Amino acid sequence: MSGKYFGTDGIRGKANTFPMTAEVAMKVGMAAGLSFQRGNHRHRVVLGKDTRLSGYMIENAMVAGLTAAGMDVFLLGPIPTPAVAMLARSLRADIGVMISASHNPYFDNGIKLFGPDGYKLSDEIEQRIEAMLEDGVEMALADSEGLGRAKRIDGVHDRYIEFAKRTLPKSMSLAGLRVVVDCANGAAYKVAPEALWELGAEVVSINVEPNGFNINHECGSTHPEGLSKKVHEVRADIGIALDGDADRVVIVDENGEVIDGDQIMALVAEAWHKSGKLAGGAVAATVMSNLGLERFLSGIGLELHRTKVGDRYVVEHMRAHGLNVGGEQSGHIVLSDFSTTGDGLVSALQVLACIKRQGKPVSEVAKKFEPVPQLLKNVRFSGGKPLEEARVKAAIEEARNLLGQSGRLVIRPSGTEPLIRVMAEGDDPGLVRRVVDDIVGVISETRSAA
Repeated sequence: MSGKYFGTDGIRGKANTFPMTAEVAMKVGMAAGLSFQRGNHRHRVVLGKDTRLSGYMIENAMVAGLTAAGMDVFLLGPIPTPAVAMLARSLRADIGVMISASHNPYFDNGIKLFGPDGYKLSDEIEQRIEAMLEDGVEMALADSEGLGRAKRIDGVHDRYIEFAKRTLPKSMSLAGLRVVVDCANGAAYKVAPEALWELGAEVVSINVEPNGFNINHECGSTHPEGLSKKVHEVRADIGIALDGDADRVVIVDENGEVIDGDQIMALVAEAWHKSGKLAGGAVAATVMSNLGLERFLSGIGLELHRTKVGDRYVVEHMRAHGLNVGGEQSGHIVLSDFSTTGDGLVSALQVLACIKRQGKPVSEVAKKFEPVPQLLKNVRFSGGKPLEEARVKAAIEEARNLLGQSGRLVIRPSGTEPLIRVMAEGDDPGLVRRVVDDIVGVISETRSAA
């Protein structure tokens, strides 16, 4: 679902332009606050953010909207998205709000909403909130005596750190491991290094000096080159790269090689399968996950269930089918024994647990399969529906026939930008390149003709 306000992961856009304006944020606060009021108790919301400059504007606007709806707001300050989801449950909040544009640059921002159970909202609830935004919510707001209060609460970082540490066995220590952690100048800049140090690791922290503008800038999970260099420089055992709101992670081995979300899912699934912890005999991942992951899982007697792109669709599938491991190639790893959403730090700790148990280098433990050659290209368009054009449909059909059973083709519009994403994978890299280029070319010609 992609509406006027909500995309594949909440509301997102350039700060101070529609829909990421103070006015919209205030109205979203009103609508969300009214949507989640149940019973006659004092209603409460936990509100976190990452380190973007625009977070101050959006936070204050949302506080105005939420308190106008009669909600008491607990301000968490900069904190990871999974911590907001966890605290929504822990503090018995009616709703959780995270102000973040995840891995996007500082000039973007977004609003992610969680229900009282810590899960992201369904399409149906988002559509209901959209309808309230369109129809106007002012008539249903609280009376003067029913307005909410707002206050900053202390100790939330400690709560999250203890939660993350408890995902490991009590007897496990990370002593003897030198770990470089790249916090992307984002929401985990305090909690991630502290948690790793308290677990016994020797910690080297980079990109932990946010200034409002440097979040995700040439760092973090989308730019792991600096982390790879630092791992080499300090001769670390492992590198951990989080994104701006710390709901995704990629790993760097001792040689500086990047290990993506597909490899992390394979590692955790195999380890949990061997120990009897894996539920449902399968892993949930999106259509973008590599064919190599599917083949690896099949080789150890497990299935790969594919979903639409977006970690909340992965979570919905996991809940519906009783699975406890899922995620995205980009590093959103969902381990539902612990979390209701992607959690970069908790996922990294599970990788570290495997390293400690096996006593081998990360390069030997964490690379579970050889990825099938995969190519993704984006085509920008303005207006129209390129994928409904006859020439584009014919090119896509021809590409599927050429790839046959030895490859996959995924064509989809972006949920956050005016882009068509064209991805192909297969055992023949030359063929993969050719079919992607052909489809991109036809879409570009169609766009030009329009």
